[in-house]
Amino acid sequence: MRLRRGVAIAAVAAGGAVTTMLAGLVTNAVSAQSHWPSWLGWLQAHPWLSFAILGVVTAGLTALLAALDDHRTPGQSPEPAVRPDDGSGLPGAALVLRSLPRDTTAFTDRSAELESLVRSVRAAQENGEALLVHVIDGMPGVGKTTFAVHAGHVLSERFPDGQLFVNLNGHTTGRSPVQASEALASLLTAVGVPTQRIPVGDDMGAITEARAAMWRSRLAGKKALLILDNAATYRQVEPLLPGGSDCLVLVTSRKRLAAHEEMVLPVEALPPDHAVDLFVRLSGRPAHTFDRDVLEELVRLCGYLPLGVSLLAARLRHHPSWSAEDLRERLITSRDRLGELRAGERAVAATFDLSYQDLAPERQHFFRSLGFYPGTDLDAYAGAALGAVSVAVARLQLDALYDAHLIDEHPGNRYRLHDLLRDYARSLADEEDSMDHVQAVQRVCTYYLAALAVVNEHIVRDGAVVPPPPGGAAEVETPAMESRTAALDWLENERPNVLACIREANGLAQHDLVIRVAAAMAPFLRQAGPWDQAVGLHRTAAEAARHTGDQRALAGALTELGVVRRFMAAYPEATEALNEAVTQYEAVGDLRGKAGALNQLGIVWYLTADNEAGARAQTEALALYRQLGDRHGQANSLADLGMVRRQTSRFDASVEAQSEALSIYRELGDRYGEANSLRDLGIVHCLMGEYGLATRRHRESFDIYKELDDRVHQAYALNELGVVRRLTGDLDGAREAHTQALEHYTDLGDRFGRANSIRHLGVLDRLSGDAPTAIRVLEEALETYRDLGSRGGEAASLSELGVARGLVGEQDGAVEAFRQSLEILRELGDRCGEAEVLNHWGALSRMSGDPAAGRRRFEQALGLARDVRCPLETARALEGIGRCDWMVEGPALAEGPLREAVTVYRQLGASASVDDIERLLVSQAG
Repeated sequence: MRLRRGVAIAAVAAGGAVTTMLAGLVTNAVSAQSHWPSWLGWLQAHPWLSFAILGVVTAGLTALLAALDDHRTPGQSPEPAVRPDDGSGLPGAALVLRSLPRDTTAFTDRSAELESLVRSVRAAQENGEALLVHVIDGMPGVGKTTFAVHAGHVLSERFPDGQLFVNLNGHTTGRSPVQASEALASLLTAVGVPTQRIPVGDDMGAITEARAAMWRSRLAGKKALLILDNAATYRQVEPLLPGGSDCLVLVTSRKRLAAHEEMVLPVEALPPDHAVDLFVRLSGRPAHTFDRDVLEELVRLCGYLPLGVSLLAARLRHHPSWSAEDLRERLITSRDRLGELRAGERAVAATFDLSYQDLAPERQHFFRSLGFYPGTDLDAYAGAALGAVSVAVARLQLDALYDAHLIDEHPGNRYRLHDLLRDYARSLADEEDSMDHVQAVQRVCTYYLAALAVVNEHIVRDGAVVPPPPGGAAEVETPAMESRTAALDWLENERPNVLACIREANGLAQHDLVIRVAAAMAPFLRQAGPWDQAVGLHRTAAEAARHTGDQRALAGALTELGVVRRFMAAYPEATEALNEAVTQYEAVGDLRGKAGALNQLGIVWYLTADNEAGARAQTEALALYRQLGDRHGQANSLADLGMVRRQTSRFDASVEAQSEALSIYRELGDRYGEANSLRDLGIVHCLMGEYGLATRRHRESFDIYKELDDRVHQAYALNELGVVRRLTGDLDGAREAHTQALEHYTDLGDRFGRANSIRHLGVLDRLSGDAPTAIRVLEEALETYRDLGSRGGEAASLSELGVARGLVGEQDGAVEAFRQSLEILRELGDRCGEAEVLNHWGALSRMSGDPAAGRRRFEQALGLARDVRCPLETARALEGIGRCDWMVEGPALAEGPLREAVTVYRQLGASASVDDIERLLVSQAG
């Protein structure tokens, strides 16, 4: 299986290594902590040279990877790697550690297994062979994870590009196994892929395959170690395997996983002598102080399992007054009490029970509460919430439980329970009041609500509504988060745990908690995604609201669902959710909520070019915000109304609305809103031929987006700057801007923005004389626009395709493209765009020997352009009329419209067009 993928990736492995090295040089150029040796140090000291080489290598690799990874036999579709899912379930997320957990002192002699693994890896690397998947299987408590982590530490130097550890929850009580798509999203995020770039959608089979392809591409040519812990099935593991031959994958599972191209390393119970040695070492007592027969009986009672032996030895270490015989008697008593368990479970559970009985009552209560934790790992703050204690007390309890070998420590002062210990803690808790479970989940959800309230103060836009903190939040201890970066880091780490808590609350019918935590997570998921995860969350919140009959909460969940669906370009689903949200807000008389849903609905209609509906929604939202005195809402509606007016060529009305929005944003200090209004004003000024003012507006908006570290909108501003540069004759500057924008969009996974950049680059190809390339590029953009349902983008691409096809002699194809473009633009009411297409069509007719038909189209274009005050299309139409007259009537009749065109072109600063016409007029005068 991995060899098949390796064939496809091998061709780019060497280049990938160079790319990785150069990226590292650029990234570490200013680091005082990482210095590269020899001549690489010189490159690191000159990062722009590294960056330039990196760009060349990346460009070549991108084309080659696309050819290799995207190639499929016609008609063949990828087989889903996970069960089909409609995306309606509550989302999960995998916990991914970017480094190995700490090695444990409890590791005992597994020399045969370790030697076999090291020998296999060494032989493969020395012979240049693909590394096999190594599956480590065995019964619970036998030490599979400990062995994998220890082996990882031993082998880490052979895999310098990183080590990743993923818990797949294959056998974790209270948690479903992590779906491959969820694990891939977390892995991609862990290796630096922006979450917006991670593929999303409703077809989980296709999305899993797309994420797996990205994962394989990301690790191509790298030497990395991946531990997939606690796997349920090989089908869960298969999509997570890297494509290259230089990565080592260790899989642990209680089951024997059947697959090809793997090496199975069964981990059995310890040999009696090894179990005794482990016990003596961990007990902290000299071997000669023990009765050997008693030791052998103790480890036999533990089933020779490392987990049980470790716990038992810890008991003796913490009780200096006990003898080994005392410990044996206590263990036998515990086994009798647990006699209903199966033999394997009883052997380990007895050691658990002995350790548990040794705890103080308050520590026993704390340990039981951990059994209720829905997440994978936790810190002292979550522990405090679970145990209803202070954070200081929780730290003491967690440290004590770690010393007692009842929990494991993870990097970052975090802890987790072994699955068997989680089972044991849960079984103890189940013997108590059944409400303890519900109350523990309520407390930890309340903690997350309080922490999310702090996070949202950092990540939500100025002036925007922030979900309120829970009642009593002032008494809840939360981590210090003093910056946006700290808040985002905390939430990236806690995302799997928060989602798991929502899932648990949903299962316990704690619908109010589901609604509130989902709402608190919404701002983060809007920005960070993955958006399919957000869709599942908001659907769950909507169902919870329906259960409770809370119409306001239902409307809020539907609004968030509609927003995320818009981000995914799933416009029909977005419209459906937002329409229902408006209805629900109306039913409860929530004017502010209704205005917000209308504003979002208007944006969807703008994007799908239903301009009449878009203007109606924004106007209604604006009236509601004015009634409420909500200045921020007014600014949002005015800005979005200005975009609709611009799309329908009502430029004066657009400038008026956008300028008022800009004034309010500045009044409120909303830099993000200010930048958006500046950018849209730049677009309108460009359409009105005011290129100097347009350039200033776009530069101002770009600077603010850069200040805000908003790469998506930086790319939008770059595209608009590129358009102005093209129209003023700076084709090289335009290409630079559009190429930078394309790189941003590709990294971020923004398909609509990427299509815009590709279309603009296609126009530049045509203007540079490369019509065949222009056709190919424009057809790519057209396909994306149609897939996204963007009618405006489709019309613009068809218009440019018509011009390029005409240049290569495909007249019928050109005419059909112009016809389709005009049909869409007339539906949209975009008269400036309509004038542009008519000018292109008129030029084609003139060049094809039909100046009369060309003149008719130029006259139509002139009327439209003058009507909407679009000077560029006015000049083009006048020039076209003059050139048609020149062909039919001669220079005398043509001179008037041509000189009129020159006057407009001069006003626009279009010197190249002026020079062309003046050369024509001079030729006649000569």
